[in-house]
Formats: sequence, structure tokens, C-alpha cells
Amino acid sequence: MSLPVYVNGRFLRQKLTGVQRFATEITAAMARAASGPVVLVPPALPGGDAADPGFTYTRIVGHRHGQAWEQIDLPRHARDGVLINLGNTAPVRRRRQVVVIHDCGVFSTPDAYGWKFRTWYKVLQTLLVRAGARIVTVSEFSRREIVRHLGANPDRVSVMPEGADHMRRIPPEPECLGQAGLQPGRYVLAVGSLSAHKNLAALGVLARALENRGMVLAVTGGLDRAVFRSDSAAILPQPARYLGRVSDGALRALYQHAACLVFPSRYEGFGLPAIEAMACDCPLAVSDIAALRETCGDAAVYFDPDSPADIAGQTERLLDEPGLADRLRAAAASRLLKFTWDNAAASLASVVHDMQMAEQRQVLEVLQCAP
Repeated sequence: MSLPVYVNGRFLRQKLTGVQRFATEITAAMARAASGPVVLVPPALPGGDAADPGFTYTRIVGHRHGQAWEQIDLPRHARDGVLINLGNTAPVRRRRQVVVIHDCGVFSTPDAYGWKFRTWYKVLQTLLVRAGARIVTVSEFSRREIVRHLGANPDRVSVMPEGADHMRRIPPEPECLGQAGLQPGRYVLAVGSLSAHKNLAALGVLARALENRGMVLAVTGGLDRAVFRSDSAAILPQPARYLGRVSDGALRALYQHAACLVFPSRYEGFGLPAIEAMACDCPLAVSDIAALRETCGDAAVYFDPDSPADIAGQTERLLDEPGLADRLRAAAASRLLKFTWDNAAASLASVVHDMQMAEQRQVLEVLQCAP
């Protein structure tokens, strides 16, 4: 008999960023495909509200919140099965679990994070690897990073894709363009939190070049000061239109009507905004870094993220070169065939199945050795 499968539902009580989007979509896809119940285990809402978060099998547990809930309450209520943790963290004192670590940014770009957050992640993830947790990540680049920085056994780190099909299910809200003073096709979009590794400060040359064309650099995203350094947003490109956090429908409309997406990150584990843009037929100009090469392939033009002039030059090339944007859209349509949440969930389910089979073999071996 297979062990029950539980999903760490802490992400339901966090702000929606790329990691929380990943967790939400993967959980839903696993529930659709599973032969048995996949039980989502979130903490109660602050104040004791135990509202059903909307999944078929849900067990709201504990009275703590945040890290204390994850380390103390969660493992107690999922002790008889396999626990899946989708957001970089997990209970340390737990043997049968899968932990999705999206990247090693706290090691590779420490300047982007506050010291408390950085220290906690380094200690926690190192302990999880040493305790024998099965690690899953979202790119071959991140797999190499995990092996390098956390000392993980390469054979115990698996790679799964992410998905972009959620963008096609979201009704667009085109009215957001008028509210922001944007005209279709007359702006370049940048998506991401205002943290150091997202490298928005390097867009200043592009912002001025766009203004000379009568176009706008539009930036959407937020700054979580509990995670990122408090001075991360001190130097930002001007002129630009800062939209802050937007709804999912507004984001889809912004992708659909942008001249292109510019994605200047110095470090990514995968690059979810890139495939979200692909799903909305938005051509890409992105950083020439390993993770984005792996994700975008021939569906983007690339620039040196440390050269504001190259960022501007390659983005303007995308705007000006006849047929280039259409070629990128065609390449994106082909690449998107593998970037679905169902494919991602199937990859993760395969890892869980292997753990369940290994557990059953161990039980049988014990029984056979018994007098």
C-alpha cells in the first residue's frame, strides 16, 4: 500500500510571488492526476480563521505560524506519509520528504538578501541535505548550484520543469493599460521584485532610449523588505512607470500588449516571467545567463546583464529588426509544449513514487528477516 502524500501548505499564507505561483499550480496539477488523495496541509489563518483554501483534500493543522508551524506542527500531522515541500523550506527533523529548492541565490547573490533571511536559508537548506531529504529543483543550472553550494549528492537532486499554461486560463484585464497611461505596443515591460539580483538599475539607458522613441519602460513587481535588503530599490531606472504589484488579469494584459519583455536578472533559477510572457505571445529580451539560456533557448534575444548599453541595444534590435519578434513567437510556441504544470506535476510525482517504492521494499526486507 502506498504511503499517503501530503503537501506543505505554508505557501497559502504568503504573498503571491513566483515560488507561491509554482506551489499553487503544482498542487492543483498533482491533485488532478493523482490516483489517491494528495492532502494539502496549511496552517490556520492568523486569528484562528480556518477557512477552506479550496482544494479537495485539505487538513488545516496547528496553532503556530511561519517557521515555527513548519518545524513543529507540520511534521506531527504528516508523519505517516511522504511530505512534499514546494517553497525552498521544510521541517528539518523529517526523513520521508521531498524539498523543492528553486535556486541558491542566498549563496550566489548574497547582496540581494537581508542577513537574517540569508543566514536562515543557508543553515536550513544545508541541514535538509545532510538529513537526507530528496531534493528537486527547476533547472539543470540550479541542480549544479545545489550540488556545489549545499554539498548534495547529484543522484539525489532531480530536475522538473515549471509551467506557463496558467496565464492562458486567466481572463485579461486590458483596462489596466488605460489606468496606467500605457498604449498597446508602446511600452516595454519589466517584471520582477525590486531586489538587487533582478538588476532593474541596469535599465536606465534603455528607459531613456525608449523615451526618445515616444515609448515607456513599465515595471511591475514589489519589494519585500523582510526578504531583500532595505536599500535594494535605492537606484532605479528613470524615466519609467512603476506599477507595483498587479492582479493576474492585469499582468496577462500587460504581457499581451507589450512591445516585448525585458528581463535583466543577474541570477535566476528558472525565470518564470520569461515563459509567462511566451504564453502571452510577448517576445523576449533577456540576460545571457545559464538558467535563462536553458529556459528560453532560441525564443529570446540575449544581452550582457552587466552592460546597460547592451541591454538597450539588444532590446531596440528586437523592436526594430523586421520579422525578429515573429520568429521569437514561433520558437516560443514550440518550447511551451514542455512547460506545462501537468508535465511538472508528473515529474514530481515520479520522484514521490520512487520514494514510496523504496519505503515498501524496506518494509518487505524487514518482514522477510523477521523470525
